[in-house]
Amino acid sequence: MGPIRNELLIYIDRIPDAISLFIRNVTLDNFKKKGTVIGVSGGIDSAVTLALAVKGLGKERVIAMILPEEESAPSSRELGMNLVKRFQVRYEEVTITPYLESCGVYEKKYALIKKIFPSFDPSIHTTSLYLPQNVLQEGSLNIPHLRIVEDGKNIAEKRLHADELLKIISLQNVKQRTRMLIQYMLAEKNHYTVCGTTNKTELLTGHFVKYGDGGVDLEPLADCYKTQVYGIAETLNIDREVIARPPSPDTWSNYVSDMDFYWRMPYEILDELLYAEEKKYPLDRIQKSTGLSSEQILPALKHIHAMKNNAKYLSSPPPICYLSSA
Repeated sequence: MGPIRNELLIYIDRIPDAISLFIRNVTLDNFKKKGTVIGVSGGIDSAVTLALAVKGLGKERVIAMILPEEESAPSSRELGMNLVKRFQVRYEEVTITPYLESCGVYEKKYALIKKIFPSFDPSIHTTSLYLPQNVLQEGSLNIPHLRIVEDGKNIAEKRLHADELLKIISLQNVKQRTRMLIQYMLAEKNHYTVCGTTNKTELLTGHFVKYGDGGVDLEPLADCYKTQVYGIAETLNIDREVIARPPSPDTWSNYVSDMDFYWRMPYEILDELLYAEEKKYPLDRIQKSTGLSSEQILPALKHIHAMKNNAKYLSSPPPICYLSSA
């Protein structure tokens, strides 16, 4: 990456102190709470947030929550437990599978997949939703596909119709909303806040679930692009396994990266384009920094604008109705 990336990282060593102080002030002074609860997934964002919360509040005021379900990657729990042990924080583990089963999430999802792939068997197959091709490639189409995997090999994939996609997304999003429900139950019992882990790249592009991972009391990483989160992780000496792990929603039984699932381009490129738009940099400067041609950049920007437009709904508060008195 070029000069734009360097701009993103220029003051990276100062950011941890600023964010940890923010967590402390908001939790103890603004909300008058005793501490904070953080959902720890083994991903880079929750790892950095946990480290910064411990730095700002002290380990005795932080509770980590590990919230696996039937389709979570086993490595998520393993990495999450490693972080809990490293930072010596209290933790609670709640398997949310029974909650999802009570809502019929798996039953409805498997029935839908079986209609698309009659041979589908959840006992031997894993699944993932992805957007084929990198948006930087010529002729790339924004068409969601469902993939079936057996013994690590892709055995089938099919384009989803709009109604099929909506049904699957509605079921998948119950997972994030259930996790948030459990976190608030623990937080309110302890007079704690719920601390979010969504970064600026995700907030700008709508890569979060409304009233799920987007429904929190504070978002310490909200002004940090994904590139900066990785930079902070390096300054905090976060475990290499966490840093090396591809970002993922981890809600599908077959592990799928954020790039394949939503962004359609590497986060490094996405961040440079988002930052360039924020600073209103001209196209030639973006080309020089990214090494991309205008034929690659313009479709990527179009995709980014579509994601940003979707994010407006996810970020908007409920409208308030004012009734005039009789």
